[in-house]
Amino acid sequence: MRVLVALGGNAMISPDGRAAPEDQIAAVRRAAGRIAELVAGGAEVVITHGNGPQVGNLLVKNELAAAVVPPVPLDWCGAQTQATIGFILLNALEQALAERRLDHRVAVVVTRTLVDPADPGFTRPTKPIGRYLSAAEAKTMIDHGQVWEDRGARGWRRVVASPQPLEVLDAAAAVALLAAGFVVVANGGGGVPTVREPDGSLRGVEAVIDKDLGAAVLGRAVGAQRLVIATDVDAAVVGWGTPQARPLGAVSVTELRGYAAAGYFASGSMGPKVDAACRFVEHGGDRAIITSLDRIADGDAGTVVTADAGTVVTEERES
Repeated sequence: MRVLVALGGNAMISPDGRAAPEDQIAAVRRAAGRIAELVAGGAEVVITHGNGPQVGNLLVKNELAAAVVPPVPLDWCGAQTQATIGFILLNALEQALAERRLDHRVAVVVTRTLVDPADPGFTRPTKPIGRYLSAAEAKTMIDHGQVWEDRGARGWRRVVASPQPLEVLDAAAAVALLAAGFVVVANGGGGVPTVREPDGSLRGVEAVIDKDLGAAVLGRAVGAQRLVIATDVDAAVVGWGTPQARPLGAVSVTELRGYAAAGYFASGSMGPKVDAACRFVEHGGDRAIITSLDRIADGDAGTVVTADAGTVVTEERES
């Protein structure tokens, strides 16, 4: 069984949101222990991860130093955080595997993801990233070519494209490493967004790719039978925050798409995870699981999405 585990960016920081190096290392060690349990169970494991908090830190450094040195572009931020988080994961996984007397090596692949240069996000960027700045601070960044929007009393905030991931360009390297017996870390942050020029050359672009949607593409590319999306809740929930709230267990793609269409899942949190789980199964994956990090090695714990025929949900979202 080949399993792709998608860790959220918040799995790499402390529970109270601190992201100092020691906090990130401690959080990654906890995640590594859960992943090692999957390996101990006989799975071939690929890991992908979010990088939102880490990229956010780099953006703050960009802003503070913008009057002195040019800001680092977003594709560079993505590559840097892939390497940094990958390095921490590599160390933590090797230790967790050794503690269980598992003779597996770990490798990290800094990965590019192909996007369409004609994706509408590039002409109408809408994805907010980073912190709010004053108008004067934002102007410095605008002068460097960035797009910022006035958000009223809170200040100005940067917006970027979030294009659809089309292809993981370096998936072959991950597949080769898996075949050689490695546990592989790849496509962090959804991959470095990359476009193909008319002459066939490749170029990184200023954008962010949703980590979960990138995971669905990576899962297909590496031949994973199972996608496990690790989050901070035990399962996807319909009617969240209402007396009618209930977690979803086994569910078909058809049924889950129906809940999504009825507005049950927030676009900034559970929505992309649900979409990614459905895409993975719709493109041939055996099943996709949404559950908490602590339960990723517990078999079919959490919300388990399969391609079995289901009933389209017609009920309305709870108000």
